[in-house]
Amino acid sequence: MGLLQMKVPSPGESISEVEIAAWLVSEGDYVVKDQAIAEVDSDKATLELPAEESGIISFKAEEGDVVQVGQVVCTIDTSAEKPEGVPEVSENVKTETSVASNKSSTSSIENKKTYATGHPSPAASKMMTEKGFDVEDIIGTGKDGRITKSDVINTMSSSHSGFEPEGRKTSREKMSMLRRKIAQRLVAVKNETAMLTTFNEVDMRPIMDLRKKYKEAFAEKFGVNLGFMSFFTKAVTESLKLFPSVNAQIGEKEMILHEYADIGIAVSSPKGLMVPVVRNAEEMALHEIEAEIKRLAIKARDGKITPDEMTGGTFTITNGGVFGSMLSTPIINPPQSAILGMHNIVERPVAMDGKVVIRPIMYLALSYDHRIIDGKESVGFLVNVKELLENPDQMLFSNEDPSTMFPGL
Repeated sequence: MGLLQMKVPSPGESISEVEIAAWLVSEGDYVVKDQAIAEVDSDKATLELPAEESGIISFKAEEGDVVQVGQVVCTIDTSAEKPEGVPEVSENVKTETSVASNKSSTSSIENKKTYATGHPSPAASKMMTEKGFDVEDIIGTGKDGRITKSDVINTMSSSHSGFEPEGRKTSREKMSMLRRKIAQRLVAVKNETAMLTTFNEVDMRPIMDLRKKYKEAFAEKFGVNLGFMSFFTKAVTESLKLFPSVNAQIGEKEMILHEYADIGIAVSSPKGLMVPVVRNAEEMALHEIEAEIKRLAIKARDGKITPDEMTGGTFTITNGGVFGSMLSTPIINPPQSAILGMHNIVERPVAMDGKVVIRPIMYLALSYDHRIIDGKESVGFLVNVKELLENPDQMLFSNEDPSTMFPGL
């Protein structure tokens, strides 16, 4: 009998252990080569573990277990015959990806019927046995409709399940390794830096008017939309050239300055906040920034982002405005020394030329480490960002004639 031992591969440099977040197959399932069999959490990202060969799988670790890189987590009996009806993973993955990108999560589960649909994970199966549930009692929300431990807990808490105790209820959900690491880093930043925040406001009318005029021609020429984030990223990189300490890091006895701008863009994902990095953003035009942000955001959303794509940033931008935030004090992303917080755009009365007018205003917040960034630099940086955003033509066109870039407009 051919028995393959699958070991945990290294997700990236400096990562020595991972957590088995979820098994995507059941004990004794027949898996095919390259099929995703598990999701593993590191302290930087969630990654899928593909089957190295086809055969019947046997687990050597449970969901929630913390395992070392190189440790055996399952075995695959490669001598087992493939059962009838088991799809080839390459075709299966393509179909699932297409469906998932166009359907809601509920309809995806209904339409993506595979051999995994309705099967519980090992942890879920154990809990179902203890609580007396059948698979028919629970709707699986995991990959391909698999029943997860959270599905069992939610069913137990449902008022229609018949298992709800009277009175108030509480439930416990284990924090992922990624979430625990984020918590540790945030507390460390508050305790170990002299963090201050300075604020300003930006009149977004010039950018909104520019986008309205050129968005269709921009999309047609470059194949990406002209969004707000590229303007903010460009304004940041130009301002960092004038105020290099804002782009610096603090060492033991020195300040580490960077002659490049690797900009972290904070994005929300199912696993929590992630910060993929746009490398050498100072060299990019707006359409290049838009394309790279889109690529990284999709990978983060789909759990495909790699640790290398989230390390090494020199400055971070976070946009709480997408969730409706009016104003906040963002926390620095270590070992960086500053972070820019964007917020929602609200029509507000402002004074212009001695008259009160209504303008779309966004509040900006720059949190910075006062140990290496003085008030003069922080305020000057944010004022320069504001001035660039309120005069966006130079960022879009640089030294190029608009009629040359977009003929006919």
